[in-house]
Amino acid sequence: GTIEDLHDYWGRMVRVTYDDSTGLIEARALAFEPEDARAVTTGIFEESARLVDELSAIAQDDTTEFARQEVERAVERLKGARERMTTFRSVNQIVDPSADLQGQMGLLSTLEGQLAEALISADLLRESTRETDPRITQAERRIVVIEARIAEERMKLGVGQGVGDGGDYATLLAEYERLAVDREFAEQAYIAALATYDQALAEARRKSRYVAAHIKPTLAQSAQFPQRWIMVGLVTFFLLTIWSIAVLAFYSFRDRR
Repeated sequence: GTIEDLHDYWGRMVRVTYDDSTGLIEARALAFEPEDARAVTTGIFEESARLVDELSAIAQDDTTEFARQEVERAVERLKGARERMTTFRSVNQIVDPSADLQGQMGLLSTLEGQLAEALISADLLRESTRETDPRITQAERRIVVIEARIAEERMKLGVGQGVGDGGDYATLLAEYERLAVDREFAEQAYIAALATYDQALAEARRKSRYVAAHIKPTLAQSAQFPQRWIMVGLVTFFLLTIWSIAVLAFYSFRDRR
């Protein structure tokens, strides 16, 4: 037979009904053996469940695709920001320019305080002793050393210390802050994208559909077809009808003669 014949055959052997009030779908199969009928209904249930799961997975992927792409872009942006920060620290041999700058400023402030004390001590010595006093020479020497140290520290702040191409601290600090802001923005964007993806995934799962068996396919205990007594009654009725018509036709034909 053709595929149309096979379709018509299964259309007669399988009945599917839907109850609007309960939302239940009933599938009933006819077969020559109880095992065959149960195998057909079991196959219908399994294939329906597979198809519904596949459609739910496709719908879930469509719902979360944009959010997943946003997460991937956020990951790449964050990875790039961290790599640029690592490169900056490796090239300039410095972890945090702002912390390093605070250390330099603290050292410079200490030196300036020592210079002020040395200048006061030298002035007091000049007022209380003669110019030839060797302590004045030592005090002046100490002043010179401290001033040289201060000049060196100020030079470091202007030119840099182990900063690669010799960029000054202002430029170095500005570059670090820019990279830090980029990294922070990338981290926040990644967290937001991840939260959006989780929300989209939860929404997709909430709207997902699946097939559950209210009553699993069962094995028939008795055959419903063929209904022998009904068939015998129908055959008897039709035979009696035909016999009656034949008798009436015979008597009618005889009376006419």
